[in-house]
This record gives sequence, C-alpha cells and structure tokens, in this order.
Amino acid sequence: MAIRPYKPSVCYHEPYRLPAVRTQRRFHHLLLLIALPLTALVLLPVGYLFVRAAEIESQRALDMLTRPGTLRIVGRSLWLVLSVSATTCLIGVPAAWLTVRSDLKARRLWTVLLTLPLVIPSYIGAFALVGALGERGMVQRGLQPLGVERLPSIYGFWGAWLALSLFAYPYVFLSTRAGLRGLDPALEEASYTLGRSPLETFWRITLRQALPSISAGALLVALYTLSDFGAVAIMQYNVFTRAIYLRLSLDLDLAALLSVVLVLLTALLLGVVTLVERGRGRTFSRRAHYRPRPVRLGRWQALALAFCALVVTLALLLPVGVIAYWLVNGLQQGETVRNVLAPLQRSLRISALAAVACGLAALPLVWLQVRAASPFTHLLARSAYLGYALPGVVVGLAFVFLGARTLGDLNALFGLDSYRSLGLLVLAYGVRFLPQALGPARASLLQVNPHLEEVAQTLGRGYLSVLATITLPLMRSGLVAGVALVFLTAMKELPITLLLAPTGYDTLATRIWSASNEAFYARAAAPALALVLISALSLVYILEPDD
Repeated sequence: MAIRPYKPSVCYHEPYRLPAVRTQRRFHHLLLLIALPLTALVLLPVGYLFVRAAEIESQRALDMLTRPGTLRIVGRSLWLVLSVSATTCLIGVPAAWLTVRSDLKARRLWTVLLTLPLVIPSYIGAFALVGALGERGMVQRGLQPLGVERLPSIYGFWGAWLALSLFAYPYVFLSTRAGLRGLDPALEEASYTLGRSPLETFWRITLRQALPSISAGALLVALYTLSDFGAVAIMQYNVFTRAIYLRLSLDLDLAALLSVVLVLLTALLLGVVTLVERGRGRTFSRRAHYRPRPVRLGRWQALALAFCALVVTLALLLPVGVIAYWLVNGLQQGETVRNVLAPLQRSLRISALAAVACGLAALPLVWLQVRAASPFTHLLARSAYLGYALPGVVVGLAFVFLGARTLGDLNALFGLDSYRSLGLLVLAYGVRFLPQALGPARASLLQVNPHLEEVAQTLGRGYLSVLATITLPLMRSGLVAGVALVFLTAMKELPITLLLAPTGYDTLATRIWSASNEAFYARAAAPALALVLISALSLVYILEPDD
C-alpha cells in the first residue's frame, strides 16, 4: 500500500482566524460609524459660515465687502503678514546658520534660548511690550527724571509688527535649522576649495539649497500672523481677527463675511505651504553620519554673539523681566497670587477635558487610516486637519452662530441666559486641536508591527483583547505626546475661550487679556508668568537633539 505524504491540515486555524476577521470587520464598521460624525463635526464650522454668508443678499454682501473700511482691513492684514514674514526671515535665517554651520560659542545654549520665545503666547508678549514701552510703562518711568514725559505710542501697526515678529521668528529659525542640518555639505566644501569666502558660499550655495525650508517657515509665520488675535487685539490694530471679534455685537453679517474671506486666504496660504513642502524632499541629500565642517567666525564672533544676545534679550528676557517686574509691583500694591489659583484650576480643567476628548477622537480616525487604509478613510483623516488650519476666532464665531441658533430655544426652555457652556467650549477646542493628537498617534501606530496582532489572534486571543493588551500599550508614547500637546495648546487659546466660555468662567488667558486691556499690568503678571512656565513644557516636543 502506497504511503501518502503527510499534508498538514490548516482546519485548526480556521476557528480562530475567521471569527477574528469577522470581528475585525465589525470593529472597522463601528469605527467608521464613529469617524463619520467626527469628521462632519470638524467640517461643520466652515460649512455653517459659508451657509450663513450665503444667506446675505448678494448686493448687500458686495457693498459690505467693497466698503472702504473692509478694504482697509484686508490691506492692513496683508501688509502685516508680509512685514512680519520678512522680519522673521531676517532674524531666523542668520540665527539658524550661526547655530548649525558656524563655530559660534555655546551653540547648544543659544539654540535653546532662541527657541524659547515660541512658548510665549503672542498676547503675553504684547502685554509685556506694552508694559515696558507703553504709556506708564517701565521705560517711560525710567526716563522721567531725564525730562522725557511721553514716548511714541506703541499701539497700532508697529506694536503688532514688533510683537508678532519677536514671538513668531522661531518658526523660521526651527524650519531653517532643520533644513541646514539636512543639506549635503560637500557642495559647500567644494565652494571653499574653489577659493570662495564663507559669505560668498553662504549666498550662492547654502542659501539657495535652504530656500525651501526658509519659505516653509515664512509661510508658517504668515499663517500664524493671519490667524493671531491676542497681539493685534492688545495693540489695537484692526485686522481680520480683531475686526471679526468687534463686529459680533454690531454686525453679524459682516463678521460672517470677513470670516469667509479669512478662511479663503488661509486656504490659499495652506496651498502654498503644501507646494513648498512637496519640493523640500527633493532638495536635500545629506550623507549619513557626515558632519559639515563649521565655519570659523574669527573676528565676526563678537558680532554674532551680540546678534544672538539682542534677539534673546528682546524676545525672551524683556517679556519675562517685565512680567516679573509687574508681579513684584503688584504684590507690593496688595495684589495676591491667590487670585491666580481659580483661573489656573479652570484652565487646567478645561484643557484636560479637551485633551482627553481629542485623544479619544483621534483613535478611530488613525486606526481607519492605518489599519483599514483606503482612499475614503484617508480622506476622512485628512479632513480632520481642516480645523487646525482655521483661525481660532473663525472656529469660535462658527460655534457662536451654531449655539445661538440651535441652542437658543433649548436655553429658553431651561431658563438659561446664554448659549455659552463648557460643553460647547470643549467641542470647539476639539475641532481646533484634534490634528495635534492625530499626528503623534498615527506615527506611533505605524511603528506597531501588524504581525504581532496576527500572531496573538492565531494563539486564540480575541481581536478586541489584542487591541487592548498589545496595540494600545505600544501606541502609548504617541498617544500621551498628542494629548499633552493638545493640553498645552488649549491652555494658551484666547479667542475661542473669549467667545464661548460661560460668563464668569475666567481662565489664565482671559484673565491676562482683560487685565492688560484695562492697563492693570500688575494684575495680569501672575497669570502670565504661570502660563509661560506651563507652556515651556512644550519644548520637549519641539527641539531635536543635536547629532
């Protein structure tokens, strides 16, 4: 009798494999049912603004958009964007080159110090500049014995330009620094061997290769300037964001139209950023483990140190010093630190709720994008990034319209005075900051090998059990990073909090804004210092270690 060769049966795999596949499909369908409303919620503010603007009669809308006041707002906004972008390039590019390509003394220390102004919110920086250079400020008090009774006003364009330039240049600095670290130094060394000076090599070789990084950083500054509310509000410079906020109690139709125009300008800038970012990957070709030779500054060492010291003094030491001065002055006049405890607790509470909500909302979107990849799931995940591209005042205004229209009858039914609520505030935070949780979570899930999940399933583990005991623990670092980043950003958010926070629900941001608007600098100092110290933790997610 012939002996049949042994064929291992695979039937014993089927009872474990097939139910797992069915469970996986059901799980993906469940996540899809969760992700669709989340994506619709992110798109809701923009869609509602366009619907709200479309309800305005066409001739009236055209008259409002072409009136001199509206055209001045557009012109001022664009001029501020161009001025701040150019100034930040003049600061950030030389600083990046000095800390990456030269033999600047204490380069690592200067890198940290030059990055720290990024954690200072623009409204705190503007408050510090007003406290130093404004009426009854530190400089005027110091010059009074010399007969100087009045300084030029810091309010208006020059104040907004100075505040935004000093506290937004790190975007250009970090982007250019990353680009310089990725350049192939062989071209520069070839230039040196041909007899060109370091300055000539910088202009002809280094700057041209780093141009995409510089452009990307400048465009990020442009987006930041276009969406900023705090600095322009404190400096009383009427651009899009401040005009929208002021029109809320005067002309809601004009506020909606201005918001639509602001959204279109933001989308245009985002398109330019996308084009620049696509070109960056084809520009750099740095060799692995090959450090460029630092350029010797020689007699220019003192000038380079003076440049870095001047930037750090204006963008870091000045605001921190002014805040400390007004804090001490306020304590001497009877202000107490206890007044900060209640706003601090509210800020921590609402930021924690927003961070947890964004972390939970990010899970289904990221899972579908990575584990159930398809053009549709990819579109869902990408759509969630739209909220982060919108200025905070636009998101807040959209929820003001939605809350007033959809919750007005409900508030009347329960005897409430306003649509403002913590739930609506957390919802707006979620729409605005969800992408900050999506990025780290997606990166951590991509690092989890799916074969680990398959092996666990073949050993009899259920799909949900594998998810809870293997996948999520391996994603923990990315999830924690994303949640922490949302928490720190929500702590600093001003326009959404002003528009949607319940009456009397002061946070650190709103306390700083209201006190500085009333010129109570001593009262604003303690919450400003607390917010800066908490925000400084975000450097963990910004700085990269040197090679």
